[in-house]
Amino acid sequence: MMESSGSPSRHLVLTWSDVDKLIDILIPQLRAIGPFSGIIMITRGGVIPGGMLAEALNIPHLLTAAVDFPAKAAAGLMAWPTFLQFPDPSLVINRRTLVIDDVWGSGRTSIAVRERLVAIGATPFTCVLHYNPYRSLFKNEKPDFYGATTDAYVIYPWEIDRGMRDIGLAMPDMN
Repeated sequence: MMESSGSPSRHLVLTWSDVDKLIDILIPQLRAIGPFSGIIMITRGGVIPGGMLAEALNIPHLLTAAVDFPAKAAAGLMAWPTFLQFPDPSLVINRRTLVIDDVWGSGRTSIAVRERLVAIGATPFTCVLHYNPYRSLFKNEKPDFYGATTDAYVIYPWEIDRGMRDIGLAMPDMN
């Protein structure tokens, strides 16, 4: 794990080993509440942790959701989302579903997916690798499960090339 404080916000650059440790923290929490019928991975950030958790928890039913919010300046932070992709209701109704993303920053994406699932009759549980309570727009809400709390901008190993541009960090030594 590499941290930088050279810019206005702190950056946290994770290795694959760091991600494995976060997954290891989440697995017993998720097993403790019983089995899930499926996973909805929020694209793009939730795809890799979702796949890792699906394998570890033996959950074969994997779905994706893609959510877009209008530009902040035009619509404000509380704008309604557009669902670019969402599972058919028949695939999630009356099912315990784990909703996975990489990070809960503002919380808008996880809450939008969770609330749409509730509206169609699913029982969703939100899960992220990192929870940032300092950025969350929902002060009385947090993910049901998270691996760590942070105030940093997190760069995951699958984002190294695009995540480290323009922030003045060199790629970490992965040896």
